[in-house]
Amino acid sequence: MKAEKRNNWLALAGAGALLAAATLWSNRRGSYNLQGRVVLITGGSRGLGLILARQAVAEGAKVAICARDADELERARQELAAGGAEVLAVSRDLMVPGEVRTMVAEVQEKLGPIDVLINNAGIITGGPLDHMELREYEESMDTHFWAPLHAMQAVLPDMRQRGEGRIVNIASVGGKVAVPHLAPYCASKFALVGLSESFRSELLQYGIQVTTVCPGLLRTGSPPHAIIKGQHIKEYAWFTIADSMPAITVGAESAARQIWNACRRGDAEIIIGLPAKLLSGIHGLAPGTTADMLSWVNRALPGPTDEQGDARRYGHESESPITQSWLTTLTRKAAKKNNQQ
Repeated sequence: MKAEKRNNWLALAGAGALLAAATLWSNRRGSYNLQGRVVLITGGSRGLGLILARQAVAEGAKVAICARDADELERARQELAAGGAEVLAVSRDLMVPGEVRTMVAEVQEKLGPIDVLINNAGIITGGPLDHMELREYEESMDTHFWAPLHAMQAVLPDMRQRGEGRIVNIASVGGKVAVPHLAPYCASKFALVGLSESFRSELLQYGIQVTTVCPGLLRTGSPPHAIIKGQHIKEYAWFTIADSMPAITVGAESAARQIWNACRRGDAEIIIGLPAKLLSGIHGLAPGTTADMLSWVNRALPGPTDEQGDARRYGHESESPITQSWLTTLTRKAAKKNNQQ
C-alpha cells in the first residue's frame, strides 16, 4: 500500500514537470508564415473553427470554411471577408464521403492548392452509457474519424507533389483519457488521435507536418449545440456550468493562438489547458489510478433514467434557470461572440 502511494506521488510529480515544460513550449511561435496560404477549416462557421479562421485571415491567409448550415456559414463568411480578405464558404455534410471530396476539389479550384487543412468539425453527445445507442457512436465516428480521413486523403496527393503541407486534427483530451458520460465522443476522438499520429509518422518524409490537438474544456459557446440524453435538464446543467468555469476552462482565442503556434512549429501534438495536461500526464503514468478516480466522478453525475432518457435533445432545448444564471455567463458570452446562437 505504501509503495502504491509513493508511486502515485511520483506520478503526480512527473506530471507536474511535464505540465510546466508543455506550457512553456506551447507559447513559442513557429516561423511558418500564413500570408497568402490557402487554409481549409472544417466546422469553420462557428466556435473554435470560426476563431481559427479569424486569426488566419488576420495573418493574410486565403480561407475556406465548411459547415452544413448555409445561413450560419454565410454569416461567418461575411464577417471574415469584411476587411477585404479572400474567403470561400462551402456548404457540405462531412458525414457523406463524397461531399468531403467535392469540398476539397472546390477549394482547390477556387483558391488554389491547400497549404493547411484543419479538421475541426465536431459533434458531442452527453449522457449516461445506458442511453447511448448505436446511432450516437456512428455519428461521432463519421464526424471525428471518417471525415478527417477522407479530407486528408483528398489533400495529400497535391501536398506530396509539392513536398510540403500542414494538417491539423482537432482531437480532445477525451481522445487520450476516457471521460464519463461522453462515451461516443471519447471513442471517436481516441480513433482520431491514433489516425493523426499514424499519418504523421508516415508523412514527415514528404515534408507534410501533421499536428494532433488535444484541448480540454474550451469556452467557445458550444453547449447549446450539444446533444443531450438521460436526465436532460440535469445533464445539460452540469455540462454547461463546467464549460463556464475559468479555473478548468481555456478561452477560445487563447486556444486558437496555441493551435496556430503548434501548426507553425510543426508540432506532433499539443495539449491545451492546465487541467488537460495534468489529467493526460497522470493517466500516462498511472492509468489505473486515473480510471478509478474518474469512476468516482461518474457517481457524482446524473444517473440513467427511464425510456424518456433515450430521447435526443439539443442543449438549447434543455435550458433551465441555472443554465441561464450567472454561473454560465462566460459560455453565453462566447456563444454570442462566436456565431453559436
